[in-house]
Formats: sequence, C-alpha cells, structure tokens
Amino acid sequence: MSCNHTIHKHQHHFGWDNSIDPILSVAPGETVEIETIDSSGGQLSVHSSLEDLLQLSFDKVNPVTGPIFIEGAQVGDAVAVTFCDFQPSGWGWTANIPGFGLLADQFTEPALHIWEYDNQSMAPAMYGPGGKVPLKPFVGTIGLALNETGNHSVVPPRRVGGNLDIRDNSVGTTLYLPVEVAGGLLSLGDTHAAQGDGEICGTAIESPMIVSVKIDLVKDANLRFPRFETDGPVTRHLDTKGYKATTGIGDDLMQAARDAVSGMIDWVSHTTGMSALEAYMLCSVCGDLRISEIVDIPNWTVSFYLPKSVLE
Repeated sequence: MSCNHTIHKHQHHFGWDNSIDPILSVAPGETVEIETIDSSGGQLSVHSSLEDLLQLSFDKVNPVTGPIFIEGAQVGDAVAVTFCDFQPSGWGWTANIPGFGLLADQFTEPALHIWEYDNQSMAPAMYGPGGKVPLKPFVGTIGLALNETGNHSVVPPRRVGGNLDIRDNSVGTTLYLPVEVAGGLLSLGDTHAAQGDGEICGTAIESPMIVSVKIDLVKDANLRFPRFETDGPVTRHLDTKGYKATTGIGDDLMQAARDAVSGMIDWVSHTTGMSALEAYMLCSVCGDLRISEIVDIPNWTVSFYLPKSVLE
C-alpha cells in the first residue's frame, strides 16, 4: 500500500526513553511504512547456525523502529494503531534459548530452527522435523514512551505496550495504547511470521518485515491498559481440520499451563517421532494456550490446542 511516510530499519532503538528525539511527526489519520529488524537485532540470519545463537548478545535484542511523534497526543489520550499491511522477508528463526520459556527447566539445551517461506503466496511454512505451519504476520513489540525518565527495557509488557506478543495484532486489527507523554512516541518491532497464543518456548517465527500502519488519536480515552479490536475471525486460518487439545488441571494456573503443554509435547512426539525439543518449538509457533475455566476453585483448567492441519 502507498503510505504518507516511510521509516527505515536503521532508525531504531533498544528501550523506551522519552528523551529520544522522534524521527517523524505525523498527524492523526496518516499512514506510515515501517521497516523492522528481527528480534535478534540482526545477529541471526537465514545462514545462521547454532553457534551464532550461542553468541547472541542480549543487549541487542528486540530493537524497535521509531519513535514517532503523534501531533495532539496528550496524557490521558490513546494512540490507535491499525495494522494495514505486512511485507514479510521470506525467512525467520525459532530457538530454544536456555533459561527462557515456559518449560525452561525441562529443556535446557539450545536449539535453532531456520525457516524459509514464500513471501508472496504465504503458503504454510515447512518444519524440517515434520509438519507445516500456517503463517499470520503480526507485530510482537509495540508501545509508547513511559513518563518515567531514563531508558526502560522494551521486553516486558507494560500499560503503554511493549513485548505484548499478541498474535492478533495483524492486518485489520486496531490497537489502542494509553499515552503517558506528549506526542506518545510510538515505536514497533519484533515482527513474527507466525506464533501460537502463549509463545511457550519464548520465540515464534522471528522474521523481519515491513509493516504499514494507520495512526489515529482518541482524545480522553483514559485507558488503564492496551485494548484491541479485530475486523473479523482470529483463528480461521487454522480451523479447517480441527484441533488436538491437552489439559492441565489444578490450583496453580502456571502449573496447569505447564501440564497442558507437556501433555501436547508428549502427544506430538509419540505420534510423529519428533524429539521433545522439536515438538516444543513447533508448539510455540502454532499451538494456543488457553484458560478454559477459572471459576471452580481450587481446580482450574488450562488447555493447549494444536491445529490438526499442522501435522497432516
């Protein structure tokens, strides 16, 4: 699509800091084409090996392109970002990084999977050990500057945004972010070609791409946290063949989540012959972790859904 403005990937930063000068000023209603770097900060490429993953510097991860000053944005307003278009690069990576992920205590060894996909047809991406993953590009990290001075990590999600990893921040969705400083100072990055709800191993299909957004302003919104709305169904790309699902039940939601995921890893490994680690990484990019029931104290139910179409 044709946009009012373009921002290139070299115009990026590594933390929310309201003292960073904006690289662009836009009026509400204008569109911006934003080039992003993958979440490794360019340290990994389509040619990378496990050794490259082991050398990863965490000071350079999750760069975000920006910031953008939104004219008229004041404290108490909300910046509305509508995702209009994605131009994917055709490659990405998924990794198991020791010490990171829902089951980090069980999967302590590093692993790296490099994906190559057709960025025109966006056909499901083939997974080397077996399976194919439907693609749904989205923005993983997006947010505004905090009102506190200093540099704040982009990694944790906050009320102004951050590493939200909401896979439905994709084409057609509008995300509303509460403004804490004049102009908002919007930045985004950490684009993904696909991810399951939960991103259980800590990574999705991490893939650089160009994102086109429309930026609007909602005066006096007074939001406590981000909100979003979609323009249609959010799982249609996966629903055609149904799902396999496992559950975890107990008085600890985190343990129930771990049990549901462990059950699916066992199921996938047994049915396909994949190693448990390979199954864990596959589940991270296409399986959905959901709270099914939270009212029957003390036994709450968490479910993990894996699309059958992935393993056809």
